[in-house]
Amino acid sequence: MSASPLRFDLISLFPALFDGFLSESILKRAIDKELVAVHRWDLRDWAEGKHKQVDDRPFGGGPGMVLMAPPTVAAVEAVQAADDRPARLIALSPQGRRLDQDRVRELAGASRIILLCGRYEGFDERIFETLEPEQLSVGDYVLSGGEVAAMVVVDAVMRLLPGVLGDAESAIDESFGPDGGLEYPHYTRPREFRGRAVPDILLSGDHAAIARWRREHRR
Repeated sequence: MSASPLRFDLISLFPALFDGFLSESILKRAIDKELVAVHRWDLRDWAEGKHKQVDDRPFGGGPGMVLMAPPTVAAVEAVQAADDRPARLIALSPQGRRLDQDRVRELAGASRIILLCGRYEGFDERIFETLEPEQLSVGDYVLSGGEVAAMVVVDAVMRLLPGVLGDAESAIDESFGPDGGLEYPHYTRPREFRGRAVPDILLSGDHAAIARWRREHRR
């Protein structure tokens, strides 16, 4: 390829959680075609001491554990230095801006994205103060860690990269596309199922009328 593929760097305490995600379906084909590159990094590789500790109890008391600043900052700085291209550093955090399709389109224009996956009660605040990452949330609910959120970001972004989807129109003619709104109803064979038939207009061959019907039936 003449241009370098968009590179994702995933920093996680549990990088093996990405095994299935990276080895199946559209993303695997995109990686095989060198349309996108994904690198995983184990946060514990930058932890010190016999037990490779990366978390500790919060000062001031309270439940749970907090990711420590020294190994996390060291990991991010090392990963940043692993490629000459400037990277957008994103920490997956419920305090971050909500991910939407506009943000996805923006991220798809990057050359490199580092996703920092949280765990436990979150990050030591000095991680944010030192690294100044963008903070990004995938929704107002609680996850066990940032790995699932990172998968959401990777999946949503890579779909917009040229050549990833088999049909160039697929990324345009779908929910949250440039026309706005959600997708229209879809039908396939058989023509009738349990007394419910495919709308006649979709069988008409009149492409202008079909396009109009689809616009009118966006949800």
